Amino acid sequence: MKTRNLHLIMVLSAFVWAGMVAGISFLEAPVKFTAPKVTLEIGLGIGRLVFGYLNKIEIALCALLLLGALYTKPVPKVWLGILSLTAILLLQTFWLLPALDVRALAIIAGQDPGSSSLHMVYIVLEVIKLVLLLVTGTMVFKQAIQLQHQVYRRLIKV
Repeated sequence: MKTRNLHLIMVLSAFVWAGMVAGISFLEAPVKFTAPKVTLEIGLGIGRLVFGYLNKIEIALCALLLLGALYTKPVPKVWLGILSLTAILLLQTFWLLPALDVRALAIIAGQDPGSSSLHMVYIVLEVIKLVLLLVTGTMVFKQAIQLQHQVYRRLIKV
C-alpha cells in the first residue's frame, strides 16, 4: 500500500475517532438524561451499551493509527500523540470503563455505590483524548502534504 494511502487512513482514523468522542462523550451522554421519561437507571443502561461499543471502535481506530505509523515512520511528535492516545485508551479500557461499569450496575440495581471521582477522571481523559486526536490528525495531514509536495518537486525536476 502506498504511503499516501496509509496517511489518508491515519488522518481519517484520527478525525473519525475525534468525531465519535465529541458526539458521544460530549453530546449524546449528557443529552440522553434530559429526554422525557429517561430515568437515571435507563440512562446508565444505555450509556453502558454505547460506551462499550465506542470502546471497541476506538480500539480498532487506534490500531489503524499504530499500524499506519509503523509503516509511514512519522515525525516524533506524531508518535508521541499516537502513543499518548494508546495509553489513554488502555487506561480507559482496562481500568476506568470496568470501574464505571461496576458503579453503573450498582445504581441500576438500586444500590448506592457512594461518591467517586471516576466519572470526572473519565471526562478529563476524554478532553485530553479529543485534543490529542485533533492535533495528531492535523500533524499527520501536514506530513502527508509535505511528502506529496516533495514527490511533485522531484517530478518537476525530471
